[in-house]
Amino acid sequence: MASKSANLYVRIEPDVKEQAEGILSALGIPASNAINMFYKQIILNRGLPFEVKIPTARPVNMAELTETELNAELEKGYADMIAGRTKSARQAFADIRKDYGI
Repeated sequence: MASKSANLYVRIEPDVKEQAEGILSALGIPASNAINMFYKQIILNRGLPFEVKIPTARPVNMAELTETELNAELEKGYADMIAGRTKSARQAFADIRKDYGI
């Protein structure tokens, strides 16, 4: 194993750091190990290990919707279902298993 003697100094938003380290702590992974894993993935992928793009639409936060907005979202979903623009739960889970190799 290579010796860990290089230092990395970064500036990060305090709330981002706190949230990420809380998740890492729950997983039992020190932040330094997570950063090392991230760098190794950059090397293996010869770039960032995830897609970087501006999303076309933001996910809807259902908790922030008014009753009218919630009903409108439910109507959109119902219209998609009627028009056949949905897939069954069985197919959705099959796609997830395929995409993630599980």
